[in-house]
Amino acid sequence: MKRNKIYPLLALLIGAAVILFEQYLDNQVVNTDDSNVEVHETKKQSDNSQPKKLTNKFYLPSSTTGQVIHHEGYSLSYHEAFEQAEWVAYELKKNQLVYTDFKRPYFEQDEAVPTESAHWRNYKNSGYDRGHLCPAADRKYTKAAFTETFLTSNISPQQHEFNAGVWNRLEQKVRYWAKKYDGVYVVTGGILENNLKTIGSEAVAVPKYFYKILLDNSGGNTKIIAFLLPHKVSNKPLYEYVVSVDELEKRTGIDFFPELDDAKENKLEAMTTYKQWSFR
Repeated sequence: MKRNKIYPLLALLIGAAVILFEQYLDNQVVNTDDSNVEVHETKKQSDNSQPKKLTNKFYLPSSTTGQVIHHEGYSLSYHEAFEQAEWVAYELKKNQLVYTDFKRPYFEQDEAVPTESAHWRNYKNSGYDRGHLCPAADRKYTKAAFTETFLTSNISPQQHEFNAGVWNRLEQKVRYWAKKYDGVYVVTGGILENNLKTIGSEAVAVPKYFYKILLDNSGGNTKIIAFLLPHKVSNKPLYEYVVSVDELEKRTGIDFFPELDDAKENKLEAMTTYKQWSFR
């Protein structure tokens, strides 16, 4: 009879011990998961709040929106009102210009943009290309760098003939200069202003003009050249689109090189000489 009483008691004790042990393990898993989530979130915030090794912080423009995002191969300032970046900036080095044949990925929204970047569906049946600001061809040195150029924060609506025509000619010229000077710093975007045509349910603005600014500081001789292209088909030579950085700053409200010495900045940003840029 005593044995019959002892066995149920032992069973209860063993069961209680198992339950307590399982609760202990559950707490350990929960604590570990919470820690991982916290680290992951901190890492994600850090990834997009600090410039990466391929982004020269010294030359980053000012932001009129405060939404500056840093990806591995470029930085950008997102303008929610126009559903695109007001500028994309990156350094293009000679050794980054490789011709790896990566498979073209799908366009994706940029999760790092706090207000959410425009959805790619805005472009569907719009009659406009998803025009890269940082070209995919400038970021073929790794698959990750190439893929992130297909984030929708890095695109703007462009007419196909413009995108594949004069804009493509300028992008190819930038790559030529990057090889020649062993690297150039690039800032590019559309002129975002009121009353622009829009596409899609999110009203993505269609710029009437696109700009590109290049800075070269190799050999201790800093020089700058800027281009402003009307958003239309053109066969004109690129030198006809050279403007001063001062003009672009007036049209955009952006201070493109705020960290430069004021005297140097004023002199460089007033330049409009194509020949002085190309000659070395």
